[in-house]
Amino acid sequence: MLKEFEGKSEKEAISKAMEALNLSSDEFEVEILPDDSKKFGFFKKNGVRIRVHVNDDVARTAAARPAHINTEYDENLINQGVEFVEKIISLMGYSGSVSVEQREDGKLVFNIDSDDSAILIGKQGKNLDALHLILNVYLSSICPENLESALPRVIVDSQDYRHRREEAIVRNALKNADQVVRSKSSRLLDPMPAFERRLVHTALSERHDIITQSEGEGNARQVRIIYKGSR
Repeated sequence: MLKEFEGKSEKEAISKAMEALNLSSDEFEVEILPDDSKKFGFFKKNGVRIRVHVNDDVARTAAARPAHINTEYDENLINQGVEFVEKIISLMGYSGSVSVEQREDGKLVFNIDSDDSAILIGKQGKNLDALHLILNVYLSSICPENLESALPRVIVDSQDYRHRREEAIVRNALKNADQVVRSKSSRLLDPMPAFERRLVHTALSERHDIITQSEGEGNARQVRIIYKGSR
């Protein structure tokens, strides 16, 4: 599903999309659309226009949610989640403890403290991603159906990897954007999940010398950085 929204800033446009679609910001991909103000002669259009990409399954789930998602959670449910992750780590042959913190946006972060964090994180966070998926499936399976829509977004992290990964993605995006401008060409980044692609789009949205667009399908979807003068 594709939808377009406008706002005075990218943040405002995304907020409008979240409200209209009943989604959190990490459930859709945002594409910053080019400024078409030049098409209108002397009239300059202020603001930002975005195109929101939503997976059909996510859209159907959102349609079944209440208008205002309750982010309060059942303590017993979360404790079961903690025990589950610790058991998975043990079955993998490692030791570690799990603590939970709630972020300002209502998401729950399951932090793994382990001497084997590097292995549990894996290359480019692949093992963390797998633990994240398994935990979310487990919590959904034990959550009563009438409360499932109130289950908060859950993230698995270790050694603050997610934050460090986000910073690395932004630095790489800025570096590639500079290279694109110098070469007056385009550059295709490695495949990334939707959340990481959105980081790239957001990090480069304020630049006036390049534009970004997503290409490909599914897990192979990539971000292309394009020099504006080449189009």
